[in-house]
This record gives sequence, C-alpha cells and structure tokens, in this order.
Amino acid sequence: MFLKKHLLVIPIVIVVTLCMTVPGFAINNQQARDTIRTLPNYKVTLNGIPNIQFDVHNIGKMAMAISNDGTFGRGFIDNPIIDGEQAPSCEFPINSDLSYLFAASLWIGAVVGRDTLVSVGEDGWAERVSEFNPDEGDAGKMIIRSNIKTKDTYDPEAISEQDFICTFTDTFSDQGITGIDGNDNRGHIPIWLSIVQNSYAWSYDYAEDFVLFDYKITNIGQFPIRDLYMAFYVDADVHHESVTGATGSGDDICGFSRTLPMPPGFCMEEDTVNLAWIADNDGDPVAVGGPPAWAHTSPRAVTGTRVVRSPGDSLISNFNWWISNNPALDFGPRKAGTTEDPFKPFPLGNLGTPTGDKIKYYVMSHPEFDYDQLYTAVSHTNQGYLPPPPQSQALAFASGFDTRYLLSFGPFDVQPGDTLPITLAYIAGDEFHVGPTDFDDLFDPQFPDSFYNSLDFSDFGTNARWASWIFDNPGVDTDGDGDSGRFYWRCPSGIDELCFPEIEFPPDSIIDLCKKVYYRGDTIPDFVGASPPPPPEIKVTPGFGEVTLRWNGQLSENTIDVFSQQKDFEGYRVYFAEGDRLIDYIQMTSYDVEDYKVYVFNDILLSWDQEIIPLTIDTLRLLFGPDFDPTAYSSEFRDFTNPKNGDRMYFVRQDWNESELTNPSLIHKVYPEASRYDSSDTTDDGWMRYYEYEYTINNLQPSKPYNFSVTAFDYGSLKVDLGALESSPLTNAVKEYPLPSAEKVEEEGLKVIVFPNPYRIDGGYAEAGYENRERRYSAERSREIHFANLPKVCKIRIYSINGDLIREIDHYRPEGGPESQHEVWDVISRNTQAVVTGIYLWHVESEMGEQLGKLVIMK
Repeated sequence: MFLKKHLLVIPIVIVVTLCMTVPGFAINNQQARDTIRTLPNYKVTLNGIPNIQFDVHNIGKMAMAISNDGTFGRGFIDNPIIDGEQAPSCEFPINSDLSYLFAASLWIGAVVGRDTLVSVGEDGWAERVSEFNPDEGDAGKMIIRSNIKTKDTYDPEAISEQDFICTFTDTFSDQGITGIDGNDNRGHIPIWLSIVQNSYAWSYDYAEDFVLFDYKITNIGQFPIRDLYMAFYVDADVHHESVTGATGSGDDICGFSRTLPMPPGFCMEEDTVNLAWIADNDGDPVAVGGPPAWAHTSPRAVTGTRVVRSPGDSLISNFNWWISNNPALDFGPRKAGTTEDPFKPFPLGNLGTPTGDKIKYYVMSHPEFDYDQLYTAVSHTNQGYLPPPPQSQALAFASGFDTRYLLSFGPFDVQPGDTLPITLAYIAGDEFHVGPTDFDDLFDPQFPDSFYNSLDFSDFGTNARWASWIFDNPGVDTDGDGDSGRFYWRCPSGIDELCFPEIEFPPDSIIDLCKKVYYRGDTIPDFVGASPPPPPEIKVTPGFGEVTLRWNGQLSENTIDVFSQQKDFEGYRVYFAEGDRLIDYIQMTSYDVEDYKVYVFNDILLSWDQEIIPLTIDTLRLLFGPDFDPTAYSSEFRDFTNPKNGDRMYFVRQDWNESELTNPSLIHKVYPEASRYDSSDTTDDGWMRYYEYEYTINNLQPSKPYNFSVTAFDYGSLKVDLGALESSPLTNAVKEYPLPSAEKVEEEGLKVIVFPNPYRIDGGYAEAGYENRERRYSAERSREIHFANLPKVCKIRIYSINGDLIREIDHYRPEGGPESQHEVWDVISRNTQAVVTGIYLWHVESEMGEQLGKLVIMK
C-alpha cells in the first residue's frame, strides 16, 4: 500500500470517561492529538479537539466500521480497537476475516465565490488531510440507537436495528487538526458545510448485506454554494486477514454497472442500478494437494456503492478509478479531450491520482465514466480515451492491482441555510466469483469478455434492489398523494402471462384480472421493511456439560408487523455454535404455533390462491367445528368445501407445527399454570410469567465456549410477497462455557479446575477446535490453558518451579454473567515470551481464600 495515512480515532467503546486537562496537552493541537493516541480505551474531551469516535455496524451479515469524521473502514483509524480486538473494516460475512475495504471517505467539492474548494474526510494519499471533524466533547459524539426493544440502545425514534448518527463539519481550519495539503501548499479552506450522516443496518435476511447512508448537507456559511458535487472514495484491498502482500491488497478489480438482469418473475429484463463495484481479481482459490478450490480464506464476494436518492432529476454521476502506488505507475483512464472539452493535464504529469482541490473537483465534476479495469489493455480510443498504458503495465493493471475508485454526483446549488438530502447504499454481493479456476482459465487481458461474463452479479443486484426498496417502498403511498410508485400490469393469458407498462392499459376484456406490480417507490423516503418479531433476551444458566436457556416471549409474540398491522409471530428456534460466524450455528429445536395456510380456488383465474393469513387450529375449529382436521384436506386432497360460502379450500401447515410446550426435554413453559389474560402475574423483570420459556442443551464439552441463541420468526407477509422472516442468531447470541456459574462456584466453594493439564504441544488442540479456531494467529500466539470454577473476582498467578512469577492475570467480573467463572492463559509470560517445557505452579487468590495447584507444559 502507498502512504496509507493514520489519524487519531478514539473508540466509542468506553471503559471510563475522562474530562481532564493533561499536562503538556496545551502546547498545540497536533501534540494533543498524538498524545491521545496513547489512550485508546478512553474518550477524552479537550479544548479545541474534535471528539472523533468510531463504531462498527455488526447487526447484519456485513460488518463495517463507521467514524464520525466522514470516513469508513479502519484504514484511517490509528488504533481501531473495540472490545479489546481489532475492529473489522468491511467484513463479509461477519466474523469471517474476509475484508472488503481498507478505507473509504466522503468528498464534497463546490464553487464558493471565486474559489473552487474540496473538503474530504481523507484523500487516501496526502499526509494528514482530515477536513471533516465533529465538535468537541459531547456535542460531537456519535449517537447509537436501535429499534429492537430488548437492546440497551433502544430508542422509539430509531429507524433500523442499528442506527449510527454522526454530525461533522468542514469548518475546522487549525492545521494541527486538518493537516496541510502539500499539493495546494496551503491549509484547509472550508466550504462551510454541516453534515448529518445517519447510517442504518438490519439483520433481516433480505437486508443484511448492505448499510444505508442518509446525508443531510447544510450550507452554514454566508454565501451561496454553487455546483456542489458529492463523491464516495473507496480503497478496498480485498483479502483474507491472514493473506498479505500483493495477493492481499494488490490484486483488486473494479468497474461500474449501469444495469443488471432482473430475477425471474419480473416482466422487466433489466434493472437500472448504477453500481460502482470492486472485488478481488480471482477470489483467491487455494490449491493444497489438488486443483484450486474455494476455502474459508477466499474472498469471493463483491462490494459497491449505489446512489438511491438525490435531490433532483438532473443528477450527473461520474465513475473514475486509478492506481496511486508510485509516479511511474500512477494511472487512470482519461479522455483525450476535444475542442469543446480539451484535455486537462494534471500538475504532476500523472493520469490517475487527483491531487489538490482543483484537480479533485475537476475529476468529480467532469462527465466521464471510466471503462472497467479488466479492459485496461484494450484500446478505447474510438470512445475518446487516451491509448492504453505501456503493454506491461496495461496487462498488470487489467489483471488486478491496488486500485481506488470515486463515485461522484451533482451538481447542486445550496443557498445559505438550505439542506441537501442524499442517500447512498454500501452493498455486498456473495459468490461473485463462481469457479475457482475461472480467472486462470478464462482471463485474457486483450479479450477479457469471457472472464467478465463468468462473474455473477445476481446476488449483488438483488441486494442493490432491496437497498432501494427499503429506502422507498414500492407500492406504498407515503405522503398520501395517490402515487404509490412505478409499476407495470401483469395479466393472465391462458397458462401464460402478459405484461403492460403502466402508461398502456390492458385490454378491457382482461383488465379486471390484472395486477399492478410495483418496482419503484413514490420517491418519498420510507426506510422501513418487513421485519421478523424481535428476538427475546436470553439468560444462560451453565452447568457442567450443559446450559439452560431461559427467555420471555411477551415482546416477541405481541409485536405488530409494520405492513400487515397484525401480530404475525409464528415461533422460536434454538441454536448453538462453536464459532462466531452465522454458518456455524446449528438448530437444536424449535417451537411454532399450530396454524395452516389457507388456499381458495379462484374460479376466474382457475388457480389456487392464498388470500388470508395463516389460521390457527383453534380458529379453524371455531369456523368449521370442534373436530375439524385440516390435515385431511391437504394439497393432495383438495376437496373441502366451505359450508358458509361454497368456496373450495385446502390447507398446508405453515411450519412444522411443533406446538408441544409441556415436554421438559423440549422448549417448554416455565409456568404452565400462568394465564395469558393475567397481566399482573409477572416475573421479577416485569414480564408476564405466561410467556416464560426454557430449554436445556446437554452433552456439551466443558472445555469449549459455545454461542447460544434463540430466534423468533413470523409466518411471512402476503402484502409485500415475502416468506417467513426470522431474526438473526447473531442478534442476541450469548457466549458461555458449559461450566458451573460463578454464583454456584461461590455458593458451594467449588475447586478451581485447570485444563488441559498437562498441556501438550502435540495435543492437536487447534485441529480439534479448542484454540485458534479461525486460524487468525500463529500457533505459538494462540495457545489456551483454561481456568474454570473461578469466583467472579480473583487474581491468578503462574510461577515457575523455582518460584519466579511467570504471569499474573486479573479476573474481574464483579457483575457475573457469561464467562465470569472462566479465564484463559495464552501460555505467554509477563515478558511476552512463549513459556518453555516444565512444571509450573498456579495460585488463585480471592475473598474466598487461596487455591494452589500444579500445571505441566510439554513442548
């Protein structure tokens, strides 16, 4: 990577909040910023210092770091630590160590008076250019909120399951904060903008692969802002965290897709998406003793940026990519120029990197869509471009390089006090690379079509559409003006269907049989989608080799669906996992309401249609008699006639109808005698006892940590044509060891257990999944010796046989909870050296007393 810049970022994860004056901090702002770097776990409020923070969207399948200074990803964060671990930059899927972003940044350029100015969160190569900054102290902090009622961050005003609200301006002019752009040879000149950036993320199956960014850009200056352009700068460096060098950051490919195919079932063949995208060149297949194959280290996905809202219809979008590694390789596609639009040389004589405000603004505002990087070695002079670079460079660039792209859009005029609304989506699409040998077999820089056509944009396109649909729901008249969006007519014609555009009415003979199919909204933001019931908060009670999960479902079972305006709860599923990834979770059991989908024969269309929500067995027996059995009238035996209206009907189980709640080996009621109608009969937490459930998982290995989760799911939504939705197991997962709880340890005075003992270097612990499960670290730095049956607060000391202190560990979990009875020693000494073979003594000291034992390490 070339001159990746570092800047101060203070994590939003706070252990202690300090408001203080530190000796020496008053010398200058730059020294203050440098000094704060030594305090990574604290938020420090200092006069004149922006309160820069970051957090990670991690509710969905894509985990993405967001800062309140106009940057994204961790590449511009000096100390990206959250909860003691390095924050993901843009990880997809979450917990996979597959990184799809080094860093990204917001750019805004405009004309103010006679000045052409650009403000950037970062520009990716100039040293210490940080021109967007939040206020100091609490006024500048990020706001985190959620619409999940069981979350600590619950806020009824929240839009998504995870809202990040950041406010920053470009008005800081202190060079100790903003830095100096060496290309312009001056400090930052503000445009006088205030930006409110709201980012939204969801865990729903159809919305888990993107983050929406909603911007409110306000002119807080005294003068009109003319020809404003906004841009999204992206440097991806797609790779697995274990892979470094050229195969990590140095082999990306990027491009722009104006349209993508629509999925089956739509009358339109293509959808306009306008997606800037970037991916690894080949997905990094792995060949171990055989042909190349996909592995857990293979980044097969693609990520990209889409504008889903702009203030006007005259939006001009530009897409540019370039390589900035060194002056000899600094390249990007450029138009050769015409008499009306002459070629503009860059000051450094390069073709790629836009240095300085004027060149940045030129690139942002100059109408140009660069050809895709795969086509670098193909001449585009007939389209007005300069010839390709020298052949060796062209072949290298086309094959994948350390590439950046810029998606720009505008122009907008903003008067003093006016606000400009713009919404973007950052989107991931899985399985972009299909075959592990496609790149080797198909890619030819001179004829790249074969390889390009092997790339699969389908998941990417689907997620791009859903991002647009959540922002603006098709078929929903948000402002009540009678416009529900763009649609086409779908009409039956025998065994086929006919499609008509909305401006062309179907023939009168069939119009009554036609349906409007909406594919665009009414341009009024909704930021809402069909959602599963909120997952319950679970309590884990561990025992030796088992855990008991307990939860209250009052909220899950009584939440109203946003579209149907009905309670649509269907059931619960219990999961456990040995890893942290979604694919690691295994379903143990489930409970669901006994209900049935009802299909009615349409005499006009000669089809069976599901026209109402599923009906419970109790409702069906109220309608058709106490002995009615819907399973006798299934899709195989469609011979039930409604005695009230003569409709022909049949019934299909909604799910498995596993509705038994009295078996103690399954999901069961804790208080079966409780009544759903007695709201005064509550637990200590204030929830009705009627909704209290429990499930015990046995035969677990005490030496392994497990993740446990209980999800809630619904029966789907006929109105928006969605199947059943289930909350993500990651949303409420709890990690715990199947060992007695710290409370039980203290009550019964249980003895400390140390395992494995002896610890053998040839024990195969990693291979068996006991340590370094994700292979993130070297073997020597990922060893684990476990201390179990610990009180909540104690001190662990490990000594050599000669009495020398090897390591001291403070176990401090005074509030109890998961893992409060357990601690891990990484077999590293207090001098950060790997310990050697020998006999060691361990000593645990607490208010309960002291315990002493021996430990053998065999290397």
